Amino acid sequence: MSFLQRTHACGDLRAAHESQTVILNGWAHRVRDLGGLFFVDFRDRTGIVQLVFPLSRPGGEGGRGERAGDMANIRSEACLSVSGTVRMRNESTRNPKMATGDIEVEIESFSVLSPAKILPFPVSDEDQMLGVNEELRIKHRYLDIRRPKMYRTLALRAAVIRKIRAFLDERDFLEIETPIITRSTPEGARDYLVPYRIEPGKFYALPQSPQQYKQLLMVAGCERYYQIAKCFRDESQRADRQPEFTQLDLEMSFVHQEDVLSLSEDLLRQVCNEVIAEFGLPLDPIEPFARLSYDEAIHLYGCDKPDLRFGLQLFDITDEVRESEFSVFRTTAEKGGLIRGVRYPGGSGLSRKDIGELETLAKEFGAKGMATLSVEDSGEATAPESGYVSAGGLSVKGSIAKFFKPAELEAIVKKSRAEAGDLLLLIADEYMAGNNVLFRLRNEIGDRCGLRDKRKLNFCWILDFPLVEWDEATQTWSPSHHPFTAPKDEDLLYIDSDPGRIRADCYDVVCNGTEMASGSIRIHRSDVQAKIFTLLGIDPATQQERFGHILEAFQYGAPPHGGIAPGIDRLVMVLLDEENIREVMAFPKIGQGYDPLMDAPSTIDEAQWAELGLALRPAKP
Repeated sequence: MSFLQRTHACGDLRAAHESQTVILNGWAHRVRDLGGLFFVDFRDRTGIVQLVFPLSRPGGEGGRGERAGDMANIRSEACLSVSGTVRMRNESTRNPKMATGDIEVEIESFSVLSPAKILPFPVSDEDQMLGVNEELRIKHRYLDIRRPKMYRTLALRAAVIRKIRAFLDERDFLEIETPIITRSTPEGARDYLVPYRIEPGKFYALPQSPQQYKQLLMVAGCERYYQIAKCFRDESQRADRQPEFTQLDLEMSFVHQEDVLSLSEDLLRQVCNEVIAEFGLPLDPIEPFARLSYDEAIHLYGCDKPDLRFGLQLFDITDEVRESEFSVFRTTAEKGGLIRGVRYPGGSGLSRKDIGELETLAKEFGAKGMATLSVEDSGEATAPESGYVSAGGLSVKGSIAKFFKPAELEAIVKKSRAEAGDLLLLIADEYMAGNNVLFRLRNEIGDRCGLRDKRKLNFCWILDFPLVEWDEATQTWSPSHHPFTAPKDEDLLYIDSDPGRIRADCYDVVCNGTEMASGSIRIHRSDVQAKIFTLLGIDPATQQERFGHILEAFQYGAPPHGGIAPGIDRLVMVLLDEENIREVMAFPKIGQGYDPLMDAPSTIDEAQWAELGLALRPAKP
């Protein structure tokens, strides 16, 4: 089909174009037939402009005019090419909410390049789109992306990647692609496997990350590498996970940890601040990143992904209550457990129902129970019948308050930094189990009290993770990050006697409670790498079979090296304050990795089964 090429973009037209003849190509965003007048809000990727169409013959009194030519096919989302003259709108009809709201285009000729049938959802109405089933949207993603909001999301994502490339190119990094089909290696999740047709029984794997390839590029002397890398992990989906995702993969030679931290922070701050300014995002500029050790993060916030937009640090009252008459606390302390808590500002006014909801949440998070203490100004709760116990200028009430001496309650109030009107939520359990409950309660309090400011992106570094963690189920050590992470030199002496004491030269970037990037200084010596493999229960024969290529490579002058891998999907998700990662991906999967657009995964025919040397049998339970 022949059509006229556009002379202007819809979103670029302004009063300065008055009286000019323009040709526009795009889609009918919204159609309004008012009888004597026929309007179309016309859209291309740059924006929307109002079109006014002539009628071939005006209607009679109170009637409609006849539509000219092919106007009957101008429905929502029809694809059109139009030509007309830009004119100023009447003062009373101008639309200050549209960038093009001062003008309209009076159409002189048009052609319907492609009509549109009835839509599965209202592309032009963002409010109605909020109620549209997500599977339906993704099944018709080519329509969903036509929404200006979705297009803007993809444009912002492209800008993030473009700015990342510009930053690294200026610093002499080399963009290098690594293979998508490779061998299966352990990275913490299940692999997606690809059958090898030539030798049935052998498989490629899709990369969970380009980890080994980028280390081999450092051995190869490339020194500064990056890649916008597609990665694949067969794991349970969550709001911030997809089976396939995109990360910035970055590696440098002859660096210490501080070199990687400095460059990565500069990169993320510059890219984010430029995007915030370019797209007018309602966000404050990104400040320098805070730094916490893993141990500090766990102790203060209960997790290694803390939201630092608000305080409410956890507190420990084990020593203050270990001699109390409250048996739950006393017994927990005697068994080596801890009594820790979090403060709920203004929570003393919560109803029993509200407190019951918090206790239910705590149990859902794994708590055996939750105790509470309410703190008030002693001047307002001094009557004996009030149930409050005086504690150093404040009064404390709760079902467990009677089990504590005033001095113990005063110590609890002091340790928790409670103020009049606060509620203390207390958990008695083992250290990590209790922390797992308290960090979730802290986030819940942050939401309920409006403390998680949407204008702020509080990035922080989490440093000095443990190198390995003990797996009770398998009775083996497993890597905290991955098996190529270097131990701190000063801790390597504990590898035989006390592996759990070894700290890793690794680091995470966290923003508002979400992990944004993970990285480490890598092992570059073959003997140390073999030692770590042995610690992880990988015998020498298996080491050679799975990792012989990298162990050998490290024997040819491998340089010290390290890197990091920020998740691009998550970065865009945080910048746009989206709750689900699917909203920032062009063609995402839904639950269990299903793609409703392509109806994938799908079955294959018998000839393909035979060609691959495969047969289907029931999976093991």
